[in-house]
Amino acid sequence: MPVPDGLSKDGWLYFSLFLSVIIGLIIEPFPSAFIGLAGVVLACVLKVGPSSSPSGELSSEQLLKWGLSGFSNSTVWLIFVAFMFALGYEKSGLGKRIALLLVQKMGSRTLGLGYAIAFADLILAPFMPSNTARSGGTIFPVVKNIPVIYGSTPEVNPRKIGSYLSWVALASTCVTSSMFYTALAPNILAVSLLGDVGLPAPTWQQWAFYFLPVGIILILLVPFLSYVVYPPSVKISKSIPGWAAEELSKLGNLSAREIIMILLGSLALFLWIFGGIFDINPTVSALIVLCLMILFRVITWEDILTNKAAWNVFIWFGALVTLAGGLNNVGFLSWLATRITSAISSFHPFVIMLILIFAFYFIHYFFASTTAHVAALFMMFLVTAKGISGIDINLLTYLLLFSVGLMGILTPYATGPSPIWYGFGYIPSGTFWKLGVLFGIIFLVILLIVGIPWINLWV
Repeated sequence: MPVPDGLSKDGWLYFSLFLSVIIGLIIEPFPSAFIGLAGVVLACVLKVGPSSSPSGELSSEQLLKWGLSGFSNSTVWLIFVAFMFALGYEKSGLGKRIALLLVQKMGSRTLGLGYAIAFADLILAPFMPSNTARSGGTIFPVVKNIPVIYGSTPEVNPRKIGSYLSWVALASTCVTSSMFYTALAPNILAVSLLGDVGLPAPTWQQWAFYFLPVGIILILLVPFLSYVVYPPSVKISKSIPGWAAEELSKLGNLSAREIIMILLGSLALFLWIFGGIFDINPTVSALIVLCLMILFRVITWEDILTNKAAWNVFIWFGALVTLAGGLNNVGFLSWLATRITSAISSFHPFVIMLILIFAFYFIHYFFASTTAHVAALFMMFLVTAKGISGIDINLLTYLLLFSVGLMGILTPYATGPSPIWYGFGYIPSGTFWKLGVLFGIIFLVILLIVGIPWINLWV
C-alpha cells in the first residue's frame, strides 16, 4: 500500500510490522514470546524502530541497544518478580493457607470470591502506585492457589473457576487504577504534565471525588458482569467451605517458611507503599525481597531458572515494550494524532471532545505501557483541544486522566498486570482480546455517561 501523506516510509513500514505482530499475538500461529521476539529482530534487520541519528543512518549498535531496551524496562522486571513471589507463596505453603481461608469464608459462591478479589485490590489501591505490585505481586500469588482447590487448572477445566477469577482480578485492578491519583504511576505523571499546558492539577481528594460514582459502579459491576459474560461452571458449592476448613486443620500451625514468607511479603508491601519516602523504586523493592527469598531458602535459584511461565512473559512483554516504543520513535503516533484532530476540527465542540477521548483511549492498542502512552500523547491531545474553540478543556482533562487506568483492560500487554494474568494460562488468547474489547467499551461508556454530568456539577 502507498505511504500516507505526512508519514515517512520507515514509519509506514514500522506500523505494518507492528500490526503484523499484534495479529500474530491474537491468532497465535506460534508462541507469543517468539512472535514478539521475531518482531524485534525483523525491525532491527529492516533498520527501523529507534529514532534516526543526525546523519539519518542507524548503526548496528543503535539498533541492538533499542532492540534490547524493553528487557531493561522496570515494569518488565517487576512482572517477572511477581511470578517469583507467587512461587514463594506456593512453595512455602502460605499461598495455599490463605487461599483455603478465603474459600472457607467466601467459597460457597464463586461470585463471592470475585468480590473478595475486587475489594482486596480496592483496599490496597490508594497506597500502591504500581498496579503491577498490587495485582501481580500481592493479589496474584494468593489467587494462583484458589483454582487448584476446585480442580481447575489451565490444562484441565480452566472455565470451572480459574478463568473467571483471572479476569475479575485484571478488570478490578484496571478500575482501581483510575479511582485514586496514587493508584497508578502514570496518573502522577499525567498530573505533573498539566502545569506545562497551563492547566490546574487536581488534588488527591478532587481526583477521588470526581471519579467516585464511576468507580463505585464499575467496582461493583466487574465481578457480576464477568460472572454473566464469562461464567464459571462452578457457581455454588456448599461442601467446599467445609472441606477447606478440614484442609486448614490438616495444615496445622504456621511453618517457619510460612512465617518467613509473611515477613517478606509484608516487607514488599511496606516498600511498595512507603518506598517513595526512601526513594526506593518499586522494582528495586521487589528485587530486594526476591534476593531475601533465595537467601532464606523460601525458593532456590533453580526454581527461578526453571520457571517457564515467568521467562515466557518476560520475553514477550519485553519485546512488546520495545516495539510499542518504536511507534513513537518513527513518528507514527504524532502523525496519527495530527490526522485525527485535523479530520474533526469542523465538528461540534462536544463531538470533538468525545472523538478525542475515544481516540486517546483506543490508541492504547499501540502501547505496552500506560506510562509511555501518557508521555507520548497526553499533552499533545490537551494542547490540540485548547486550540479548538468551545471545548470544555477542564472536563476533557478529567476524562483523559480517568481513562488512563481503565484502558489497561484492552489487551494482554496494555498494563503491568495484564501479561501476568494472561500468562497465568486460564484465558485463551482470542478470548482475552474479545473480553478486552467488551469491557474496554463498557468502562469508557460508563465513564462518559456517569462521569460527564457528575464532573460538570463540580468543575
